[in-house]
Parts: sequence; C-alpha cells; structure tokens
Amino acid sequence: MLPGTAITELLAVRHPVLQAPMAIAATPRLAAAVSAAGGLGALGSAVLPPDELRRQAAALREATDAPFNLNFFCHAPPEASDELAERARDRIAPLYTAHGLGDPPQPAADSTRFDEAHLEAVLEIRPAVVSFHFGLPDQAAVEAIREQGMRVIASATTVAEAVRLEQRGVDAVIAQGAEAGGHRASFLVSGDEGPIGTLALVPQIVDALDVPVIAAGGIADGRGLAAALTLGAGAAQIGTAFLACPEAELHPAHRAAVLQTPAEATTITRAFTGRPARAVRNRLSEALAGDDVLPFPAQRMLTGPLAQAGSDPAQVLSMWLGQAAPLASERPAAELVELLVADAERVLAGLNPRA
Repeated sequence: MLPGTAITELLAVRHPVLQAPMAIAATPRLAAAVSAAGGLGALGSAVLPPDELRRQAAALREATDAPFNLNFFCHAPPEASDELAERARDRIAPLYTAHGLGDPPQPAADSTRFDEAHLEAVLEIRPAVVSFHFGLPDQAAVEAIREQGMRVIASATTVAEAVRLEQRGVDAVIAQGAEAGGHRASFLVSGDEGPIGTLALVPQIVDALDVPVIAAGGIADGRGLAAALTLGAGAAQIGTAFLACPEAELHPAHRAAVLQTPAEATTITRAFTGRPARAVRNRLSEALAGDDVLPFPAQRMLTGPLAQAGSDPAQVLSMWLGQAAPLASERPAAELVELLVADAERVLAGLNPRA
C-alpha cells in the first residue's frame, strides 16, 4: 500500500487516487466503485438539476458510505451580442442542414452555473468534498460549505490561478496540466494558448502553495501516479482511464474512441461548448475552429442537437479525451484503482511495473 499523503489524510481516503468528475460519464455507479475501492469517486454535478443531483447523490450513498466529491462550474454568465449569435448560427447552419435539423436554435438560459439552488442541495447532501472548475463561487458560498465540514478543492492551470484559489480558502488545489481531457479549468488566462504541461506545472504549484496539491492531466497508469507523487503532489486526479471502465456512461462512439484514439488525434478547441477543452478532433471541431463561437455554455446549445443526429456521431460528438488515452484499458473501476496503486508502489520501489 502506498504511504499516506496530505491529500489522503485531508480527504479521508485510503489511496491517492481521485476520479475526475466527468459530467454525464461519471455515474453514481462509477463514483461509488472508486470510493469503495479506497479512492475518491466524483459526480460531474454542474449539468444536474438540483433534484437530479439529490437523486444521484442518494444512489451513490446507498452504494457506499465512503467519501465522494460533487463538482460544479463557476463560469461567468455568457454574454454575446446579437451579431455574434447570428454569426455563430450561420457558421453551424450547414451542419444542421446536412443532418436535416432545420435552423440552429437561439441560445437559451444557462442552467450549468453554480447557483443558490445548487448550494442549497450541497448543504443538504453534505458530501465529503465539493470541487469547482473555472474558479470559485462567491466567498459566502465557500464559507457556508466549509462551515458544514466539507472540504473545498478547485482546479488551476497556472501558478497564479493556484495562488488565487489558496487565497480564497480552498483546502487543496488540483493542478491541471495541458494533457488533461475535457474542459480546461482556466479562469485567469484564456486556457487555449500555450497551456502548461503537468510535469512542469505540478512542482511549480507545489512550491508556491501551503495547501496540498493534486496532479491532473496525462495520468492513466501507476507510472503516472508515481510521477505525480514524486513531483510533490499528494494524489492524482484521473479521468480518461476511468472512461474505459464499464461503470462509465458513454456514447458507443466515445467509448470506442477512448480505446482507439492516438494522443495526437486530440485537440484543444472551443468549438463544442465555447470554452477550451481537449477532445477528439472531428468534423465539427474542424468546421467550427476559430472565431464566431459563442461563450460557454451557449455554444453547447448550438452543438448539442447535432450529437443526437446523423449516421456518423463520431464526427459531431464532443468526445472529451486526454492525451494518455492510449494507456487506458477496459477493466472495472475498483480493479483500475487497485492496479494504479500496485503499479505505483512498484515504480516507487524501483521496479518495472510491466516486468
């Protein structure tokens, strides 16, 4: 067993393995399996209405009494001029026509931002950990969560972002390197130009902070976990490797991509949601590259309907994927946690985990 770290102690888990809170893909079944195995399971809660969040958290808690994490978005409300909205709709119109969808819709209200209703649900559910992407909610919300004994963690993509999070009172910071799949957590920088890799980012953030650090991005096996611990992180947050587990909920095209896509076939793009995110490069990401993209999450309201249409969904789906995808393999989530820890132990003992 790996020795305890500041993160395992802080979060009351046996293993320094956190499952990334991937929206939709991270089911209660997946989160429960990871938590029961000694890691920290998570639900990507931003896309869940409060009542559905309560239902899924109850299902998770029924499956295990181990700690788990609920994750939320803290982006600014989307603002777009009528002119930009029309340009964005014109840009995507050919794809709608090709799939027989008619005219692209007008952007609707944003329901993914952390608000009072989500805060009320969190205070009712009282998970062990609450995590945030794109910064933090207002200080009153952060203090209300911490006053109830829940740990607050958040993601940073630069040292300056990590310092800001520490100043705001988080219990730990997730250092998200450029290799990570899904949305970049950036909130002080744009996130899509010159993102910093995990190997360079983690030790810089470790040196800059007093709170413990969690490494994320490009970690999919025990070698990556051992490297994260060696760099000074107290744990690794892993997403793409858990997408290959049967407990994850994925479109069949996305599941196939997890096991078949080379690292060079991913790209950081705003095309799908309006925020920089690493995904499999496809027809939609190429067609919408560049300007005329609505701010997050309004762009998702344009691209979302395409995911349900057409005979080749792989060309229009937002298939989030990190650069370590070729290291992933199909296995139950609990078995993956055990393998990550066992291989990391062997690496840190100076042995080849593949021997």
